[in-house]
Amino acid sequence: MAKTTHPKVLLVEGDRDIWIILRLIEGNGITWEKDEDRTFHIEYPGYPNKQGGGIDELLKPKFIASYLIARKCTVLGLVVDADVDASRRWQKVKDACRRSIPDIPDELPEAGLIHDTQNSVRDPVRFGVWIMPDNKTRGMIETFLADLIRDERKLLWQYAQEVAASAKTRGAPFTEAHTDKANIYSWLAWQDPPGLELHQAVMKQVFDSQHPKVQAFMTWFRNLYDL
Repeated sequence: MAKTTHPKVLLVEGDRDIWIILRLIEGNGITWEKDEDRTFHIEYPGYPNKQGGGIDELLKPKFIASYLIARKCTVLGLVVDADVDASRRWQKVKDACRRSIPDIPDELPEAGLIHDTQNSVRDPVRFGVWIMPDNKTRGMIETFLADLIRDERKLLWQYAQEVAASAKTRGAPFTEAHTDKANIYSWLAWQDPPGLELHQAVMKQVFDSQHPKVQAFMTWFRNLYDL
């Protein structure tokens, strides 16, 4: 996927997030078309270099402005992780965007932000934000996916969390902020086949793509991009 000048763009933290989101939306009837037919495009800082990405790069005011002003995007969405605090992440999003969108709202709606406005040079723009997992609680895209684990797999999920916690007491070096990652990758190690990537697990319906939490995200996504 080469970088484009598509007027409707979704920005994410990295390459992995692209594929997870694509598989989720495909599981809900939105097809990822060929380049010339796409109704939106997904990128991350440094795209398409797989070593690019990162929240710090994404939330630089100049990076946001490059899409809203220099590239004149008509629709720009951001999907980022809350990590330790959703309200703190929202504040950083606002700080990064205020130069380009002076009237960005103070509060992030629970259903995600969709804000029809003008950028700082008075071009019309629709701007959207979704903070994983649900715009209000700590976590990340792995936290979001954990909520989609099917009932018949939840006993194993509980055990995976216990194993990860036990590993932490035995010196496992993952940070507390990455506990959700450790939990879900432990759980994926015991699926068939073991060790699926997250987007592969979504595609193979290991997760429930029709879960109400997915539908809340899909409602935001469809409304943002008029799908």
